[in-house]
Amino acid sequence: MTVKKILIIPDPILRKKSEPVKKVDKDIQNLMDDMLETMYSAPGIGLAAIQIGVPKRIVVMDLSKEDEKKTPFYFINPELVWKSKSKATYEEGCLSIPNQFAKIQRPEKCKINFLDYNGKEKSIEADGLLATCIQHEIDHLNGVLFIDYLSKLKKNMIMKKLMKEQKEIDRIVV
Repeated sequence: MTVKKILIIPDPILRKKSEPVKKVDKDIQNLMDDMLETMYSAPGIGLAAIQIGVPKRIVVMDLSKEDEKKTPFYFINPELVWKSKSKATYEEGCLSIPNQFAKIQRPEKCKINFLDYNGKEKSIEADGLLATCIQHEIDHLNGVLFIDYLSKLKKNMIMKKLMKEQKEIDRIVV
């Protein structure tokens, strides 16, 4: 398994719509293994393939705590087939928008159809953090970032903070 580089905004690839996976084979499984390794090392709880520059409809997630046994989820071609009218608000962050967080309101529950690691058709009903995370990751597959749900002012503030942090990192001289 290989840790891949995670793309950071404003990389235009993050705004691309990902293509469906036609066949789940060893190459796709290896990609998911690499994505999981990348996500764990970041560290994060979810990662879409587009975040490592691969425009395929693939998501990996693991909501287990640090001291718990790892319980990864693999979603290939995830499709949001139902979402509740009731909403939940979570403070979201993103590996492609490092160190920036905002409260985002999304449907509290949802139902997802997808293919698993072995290409088998599955369906889950999600609520709580799982529902929020899978909706966040499906947004990535459609070129949408969590900051797109914010007002223009809040979005601009996050972008300015991020750019300032990048400049400070770039200025470090060794």
